[in-house]
Amino acid sequence: MIQTLDFRVKGEKESLALPRAIINIEEVSAQVKEVILDVKNRGDEAVVFWNEKFSASKQTDLRVPQAVIDRALAASSQELISALNEAISRVKKFHQIQTRSEQSIEVAAGGVVSIDWLPMARVGLYVPGGAAVYPSSVIMNVVPAQIAGVESIAVVSPGQLDNEGWPHPAILTACALLGVSEIYAAGGSQAVAMMAHGTESCKKVNLITGPGNIYVTAAKRLVRGAVAIDSEAGPTEIAILADETANASWVAADLISQAEHDISAASILVTDSEKLAQEVLEELRIQVANTKHAERISKALAGIQSAIILVKDLTQGLEVINEYAAEHLEIQTRDAAAVAKKIKNAGAVFVGPFAPVSLGDYLAGSNHVLPTGGCACHSSGLSVQTFLRGVQFINYDKAALAQVKDALKILAETEDLPAHSQAVEVRFENN
Repeated sequence: MIQTLDFRVKGEKESLALPRAIINIEEVSAQVKEVILDVKNRGDEAVVFWNEKFSASKQTDLRVPQAVIDRALAASSQELISALNEAISRVKKFHQIQTRSEQSIEVAAGGVVSIDWLPMARVGLYVPGGAAVYPSSVIMNVVPAQIAGVESIAVVSPGQLDNEGWPHPAILTACALLGVSEIYAAGGSQAVAMMAHGTESCKKVNLITGPGNIYVTAAKRLVRGAVAIDSEAGPTEIAILADETANASWVAADLISQAEHDISAASILVTDSEKLAQEVLEELRIQVANTKHAERISKALAGIQSAIILVKDLTQGLEVINEYAAEHLEIQTRDAAAVAKKIKNAGAVFVGPFAPVSLGDYLAGSNHVLPTGGCACHSSGLSVQTFLRGVQFINYDKAALAQVKDALKILAETEDLPAHSQAVEVRFENN
């Protein structure tokens, strides 16, 4: 069902044995390069071609007509609309505290330096829509972009054969509720290429955000530089740090919830309680059999990326957890809030028994687009800041410039760049 790794007798090299999914982007790079170049050269025609080749979608139009968006909204149940609106409201509340205002400082008399945070002019937001559809990802991408002040937002999502080749109705409904009308039926690397280089129907963007499969990730890597990207998303992952006070049934359910995403999804339990580990194993056997996606979940749990890790105490457990740098980290221990304060590396930390990761996926208010594959040690999740650029403004008067003229000359000469100094000296000649 799931492997057990015993770190209790290991030394300081346990990080070498941490389970990880093996994802080799280079394996698909050649194919993705071909797609990107084709879209760059042939535009919409190439996007339509690759859409049909990879997904059998025969929709020759790429931009979703407003009538199709309106129809999806009208056909959606009030229960779905209510749930989406509740998620939107909560995500907006959290992201509104992330806004940044202009700041300035007088470095010297007459010398003021300031920084202002300006939104990207245009962004492209990728919303997966393959084996599963994610209207929640529409919310997680669109809300911070809107709060940042982005004026031009394009959403791309794969067309569905059972929806006339348009993106899934739930995705269209989420866009409608957020006031987004520029939506394209495109997925995979061709969608990334369309946004990065522009086509007849879709104007080039400045930034691409959103998770996707290995082809999307490879494409984002290859277009980086032509546009900005948020991150290279890998398979989703959950890590749970738990002690003997944790409820084994709840822990097992949370491990299963992430394994449900994909056979490459990682589910990790780190515990100093051998009793809890055994109870969780038994709960997994019971619960997995009763899930809708039992085959997918079983493969994810049995994969090399998933494990129950036994540690000698919570101190070692924290070392392992911080080394793993999970996308989603749950703390189910005694005094969970205090333990959470010791976390250094994680995309998002879910504190206590009543904060499961699935809450963060939908309705916690936090963002579920988070760094994976250990990247949480150096990267952050999607936020309002993702869509902002810090622009510096330098305002010096003559007296303030004169004060640093001599020091500037020394530095310029040290770097053998005398014209730098002359650009200052000329302002004082004959004055």
